[in-house]
Parts: sequence; structure tokens; C-alpha cells
Amino acid sequence: MRLPLQITFHNLSRSDEIEARIREEAERLDEVYDRIMSGRIVVDVPHRHHKEGNLYQVRIDLKVPGEEIVVKHDPAEHSEHRVLDLAIRDAFGEARRRLEEHARIERGQVKGHASLPHARVAWLSPESGSGFLATPDGREIYFHKHSVLEGGFPDLEVGMEVRFVEEQGEKGPQASTVQPVGRHGGH
Repeated sequence: MRLPLQITFHNLSRSDEIEARIREEAERLDEVYDRIMSGRIVVDVPHRHHKEGNLYQVRIDLKVPGEEIVVKHDPAEHSEHRVLDLAIRDAFGEARRRLEEHARIERGQVKGHASLPHARVAWLSPESGSGFLATPDGREIYFHKHSVLEGGFPDLEVGMEVRFVEEQGEKGPQASTVQPVGRHGGH
């Protein structure tokens, strides 16, 4: 990572070896997405288990244009995270996947669609769970709340810019997918 990386240790002593491993993983993230603006890594041992050993938690906060990507694994769900190297590997693996997704969205290649058109939310009906998009060429495109990625319908506002996938519905054009611009799927 070209920008300064903040690494914090909670409930365990700082280690040059662990810090070097984290910096190595962070540099690999630049290969996936080279526009990371800042990075903060927290290595924690939230609860000490005297009989079972410590479970390590690694949290990664990355600021990228239009979004903050946060990766945080619950150590209770990952018993293998008694080995710090595995916790680091898994957290950075998830960060890598999330950056790849962000890069695809930024390039307009969501779910294999070569280039998604933009529109603005023109009208919303929370009661019916639907709305209309206004395209730059003046058309209106219907959409249902289930078309909004990751249950994001309640977060939509009139005037908000979105990307969408258009299909022909029974009553005319409709959006099969709607995604707010600059938002990575609810993370």
C-alpha cells in the first residue's frame, strides 16, 4: 500500500514479524486495486481463553473512492483463528475479494454486464415498494424494491444516482437490478 498504513495491536504486544506480514499483505492489495486512499488494520485478542487458547480478530478498514471497505471476522465463527497467521490471511483474502468487487463496480462490470447505464431516482413509493428511474435520455424505467441490490430500497432517495440493468417487462421497460452509485453493497 503506497499510503501510510496504520497498524494497531489490542490486547497483545506489537511484533515486528506480525507487522511485516501485515504490510506484505497490504502491498498485495495494491495489485488488485491501486486507488486505496488509506488503510487501518487492528489486530485484537478480544477474549482470552485460558483453556482453549486465544482467538485472534483482524479488522481491516480501507478507504477507496466513494466507499469505505470494512472487513471484520468474528473469531467465534473461526476456530482456526487461534493461529494469528490464518486470521491475517483470511481477513486480507476477504479484503481482496471486496476490492475486486469494488473495482468491477467502478468499471461497470457488475455481474458480467459490460457497462451499466446511469439514471436518477425520479419517484419512490415505499408503500408499494416500487419506483421509477429517470434516464439521461428522458425515459422512465420502473423498478421494484427487490431489484435494488442487497435490500437497499429503504436507503434510496429521490434524485439519487444509480446504475441499472434494463429489461423488457409486461408493461414496458423495467430495471432488473438497481445499485446506488458510490455504494458497495452494504458493507
